[in-house]
Amino acid sequence: QVQLVESGGGLVQPGGSLRLSCAASGTIFTRYGMGWYRQGPGKQRELVAAITSGGSTTYAGSVRGRFTISRDNAKNTVYLQMNRLKPEDTDTYYCNTNQGVANYWGRGTQVTVSS
Repeated sequence: QVQLVESGGGLVQPGGSLRLSCAASGTIFTRYGMGWYRQGPGKQRELVAAITSGGSTTYAGSVRGRFTISRDNAKNTVYLQMNRLKPEDTDTYYCNTNQGVANYWGRGTQVTVSS
């Protein structure tokens, strides 16, 4: 069974940085793309960044140039480096992998950007 476990969220001041991690198990990690989404109260879940099995990346316009997604296939882990954080980045961040027959989500990690 595929499991995704996020970590690394927390409280940070505007302009600060955080690195989120998502550890995957129960899957052939190198075969699939991975993504980070975020969702706040009353808002739709939105794609933040995605990385293909080959390492190609995609970013939401609101985070491009500030966030970097990467993957370590040896550790079955995907990362989201978040720099120059803004209050509007405050959300719960979710790790995702869509493997065709099923779409898997982690439980999320809270990121709060506030002074």
